[in-house]
Formats: sequence, C-alpha cells, structure tokens
Amino acid sequence: MSGACGEIKHMKGYRKILIAVNGSKNVLDEGLKLAGDEQCWVTVVKVIPANEGELNLTGIKNIGDVLDSGGERAISEFQNIAEAERTLIKTRLEEGKTHEKIIEVAEEERCDLIILGAQKNKNRLLKIFGDNTIEKVIHNAPCPVLVV
Repeated sequence: MSGACGEIKHMKGYRKILIAVNGSKNVLDEGLKLAGDEQCWVTVVKVIPANEGELNLTGIKNIGDVLDSGGERAISEFQNIAEAERTLIKTRLEEGKTHEKIIEVAEEERCDLIILGAQKNKNRLLKIFGDNTIEKVIHNAPCPVLVV
C-alpha cells in the first residue's frame, strides 16, 4: 500500500508500525496520529550513514554528535514528541544504507506497516531520504508502505 501526501485516514488492523524518520519530523507526527487511532506498537527508526574512514575533528565540541550524525539527539527529540502525544515508542538508531536498514528493522520488529516521509517541492515529489530510498523500500518491504 502506498499512500499519498496529506492527512492519514483511519485504517484498521495494524498492530506494529515502523516510522522511518530521516529529515522532517512531520512523518513522525502523522505516524503517531495513526498509531494513536490504531492503538498499536510503534518503532521509530533513524538511519545514519556508515562511518567511513577518518574524520577531521578540528573544532568539534561534541564528538558523539559527529559520529552519530546527531542521531542520539534526534532519538531524544522523538521520545519527547511521543511523550507529548502520550504514545509509547521504541526507538532505534541504525547505521548503514537507509533502505536496507528500514527493511531490516521492519522484518526484525515484525511490522505490519512502514511509514516514510516525502516532501513536495516545486510540483515534484522530492525524497527526503535521497537516492530512491522510498522506491527501494516499497519494492522490498515485508509489509505495506505508507508515504506521507
């Protein structure tokens, strides 16, 4: 199932939802609304690029943020958003190729639905994730995919 941008309609039958966040937190907000309606388990995943080679660390104050591309800070923000929505979520920070990690997490967590975000810009659907990640997830996912 591939959805359109906009408001998510009430959908029945989902027990475990995976929300993949790489950019706009709007996908998290929309996913949590659906999860609240469905009263299901929610896993939120953020994928960071694999650390390749040496980094130039001159002038870096928080080495952890550099090494995880701000992932831990983002996970903390996701927890705060979920608390504000009164929703319990499980968060995962993964390292590697975005589409592969999203599919891997969906399989491990036995998810019934994956929610991804896309952004409209200049009348074209531009992918937040880049390099056709959305298409790769849709074609290889173990469950339906909703794009918001």
